[in-house]
Amino acid sequence: MPKAPTHHHRPAARARRTGPLWLVAALLAAGALVQLGVAGHAATAQPAQAGGRGQALYQQSCSSCHGQQGQGTQRGPSLAGVGAASADFYLSTGRMPITDEQRNPGRGRPAFGRADIDALVAYVASLGLGPAVPAVAPAAGRLAEGERLYQENCAACHSATGTGGALTSGQVAPSLAKATPVQVAEAVRVGPGAMPRFSSQAMNDPQVDSVAAYVGRLQEGGNRGGWDLGRIGPVTEGLVAWVVGLGLVLWVVRRLGKEVP
Repeated sequence: MPKAPTHHHRPAARARRTGPLWLVAALLAAGALVQLGVAGHAATAQPAQAGGRGQALYQQSCSSCHGQQGQGTQRGPSLAGVGAASADFYLSTGRMPITDEQRNPGRGRPAFGRADIDALVAYVASLGLGPAVPAVAPAAGRLAEGERLYQENCAACHSATGTGGALTSGQVAPSLAKATPVQVAEAVRVGPGAMPRFSSQAMNDPQVDSVAAYVGRLQEGGNRGGWDLGRIGPVTEGLVAWVVGLGLVLWVVRRLGKEVP
């Protein structure tokens, strides 16, 4: 009897049918990997660019004094661990960067816009763990408590009216006339210059809100006594009164002397 024919073409036909399915699966997998790669790049691109901007600004304006890696030099202290609050305070008040070495630079016009300050602050914060920029809410503060805390901890240096004053060793407590609530809170937490640093145990956040609210009230001012003479204080105002009074006395005496025959 003749043997049944053997169909050797069936495996080949099956391979032809399944081959395109494997190809499609491989293409889909490759496409998914590409999409994941693009998404990962998009997720990291923005932080990398922001960090790059801050680092570039730092190298241009800060590294000559504070070192290429923020390690400090003979011209400026280390920035490792100073935190975002310190960087934001010095940059937003125009105290940094400076061209000449100064022990306690005064307030000035900021050298950078807000976006560049934020980039620089983020870069300095990456150099080491330190205080973050505080969230302050003056509207939540209590003026009576703020006045008490200010008189106890601030008035001796910044004066009762917030106009500042001279300290020992050539130091100067700056005027608070232009300090924003955030800058007040930053100064409390980081203690710039000769100012002491207040921890959250020494002055908690609600108390800082109250101090910021009271400083804001001082800035609103109001000179109920008339001409404020720069709101420097009673000593200067008394001196002006004496000078004006003596001038009037001399003028009257001279007039009377001319009238005597």
